[in-house]
Amino acid sequence: MENGTHVNHQGGGGLLDTTATTITIKGILSLLLQNVDEDESKKRLISLGMGDPTAFSCFHTTHVAQEAVVDAIQSDKFNGYAPTVGLPQTRRAIAEYLSRDLPYNLTSDDVFITSGCTQAIDVSLAMLARPGANILLPRPGFPIYELCSAFRNLEVQHFDLLQESGWEVDLDAVEALANQNTVAMVIINPGNPCGNVYSYQHLEKIAETAKKLKILVIADEVYGHLAFGDKPFVPMGVFGSTVPVLTLGSLSKRWIVPGWRLGWFVTTDPCGTFRKPKIVERIKKYFDILGGPATFIQAAVPSILQKTEEVFFKKTIYLLKQSSDICSDRINDIPCITCPSKAEGSMAVMAKLDISLLEDISDDIDFCFKLAKEESVIFLPGTAVGLKNWIRITFAADPPSLEEAFRRTKSFYQRHARKS
Repeated sequence: MENGTHVNHQGGGGLLDTTATTITIKGILSLLLQNVDEDESKKRLISLGMGDPTAFSCFHTTHVAQEAVVDAIQSDKFNGYAPTVGLPQTRRAIAEYLSRDLPYNLTSDDVFITSGCTQAIDVSLAMLARPGANILLPRPGFPIYELCSAFRNLEVQHFDLLQESGWEVDLDAVEALANQNTVAMVIINPGNPCGNVYSYQHLEKIAETAKKLKILVIADEVYGHLAFGDKPFVPMGVFGSTVPVLTLGSLSKRWIVPGWRLGWFVTTDPCGTFRKPKIVERIKKYFDILGGPATFIQAAVPSILQKTEEVFFKKTIYLLKQSSDICSDRINDIPCITCPSKAEGSMAVMAKLDISLLEDISDDIDFCFKLAKEESVIFLPGTAVGLKNWIRITFAADPPSLEEAFRRTKSFYQRHARKS
């Protein structure tokens, strides 16, 4: 995935092309699923490749969310089209929800409703695209940014996340990469794929760097508030007075409803950079060609945001912390895998492969395809997110499934271990 690096792997009945502009997580996971040998193996499939906790029974949404959707449907008021930028009450509720953690108040005019956070990503890049423009993306990161940039003819430059510093942004690299054509940098906090959470101090440095470079910050906060380490979640919008921030988020992860496709694109910008009439009009016109979430889902949002009890959030955090601990502990039992930084948030962690300890495994892609075929366990190859010979492990799963997945992975290692 590194600027033109091209890796092919014949597996799952198809050719895996991992160039930066064609790779998708869902595409790779689909090939891995095809590679599972269902005839020979009676083992239950355990997929730790995608951040969808609904696949496991211990993770489920709150009854408040379910009842809000039912009430919206039964009211018979939300069967028609919503305004393209979203229902007014939905925009207002999200503004109030996000304002709880900011030193200023957002208004409904700052909020635009999207079909999940993925659409919010596409909107942000579409709004910034112009001939010759480039954008700074994190490595490792989320490959949808590369894909959307390619469709928008935005040149991509990558800055590294520093593993030895808890996956913090390499701000020296950001300064070296930026030029007069750079329009923005992207941060993902809490981190996907690394499971890191940025401190207030580091976010402040990011804001100051962006201000110095005269670029804005796209803050992907789809995992917002899912922090269970020593550092609390701090929204990038806290520094909106220092640098303009586009905040992207959704209900998907915190409320465990990724299939509801309710996201938001928010101009967290108290200085008013995005309130200029021409900019507002451009955003609104772009939303005119988009299809947002179902109207009844939008109508449920105010009740969901206002009535969800803290005990629901605490339970989710407890489950994620428990699963993260199991993941870290079991990785330590497998010699060819190490986890240099324990997850502090989100639902995933990066683990490093030592290919030299394996007899017939050539790289992370080969590892994941053979593991899927032999053990019916799926991890995401690190190449998919920008780090060759690493793997991304999604730990949002029930403890028995995690234990079984790592037991099988250890058996896989023992079969493929290099003979001394």
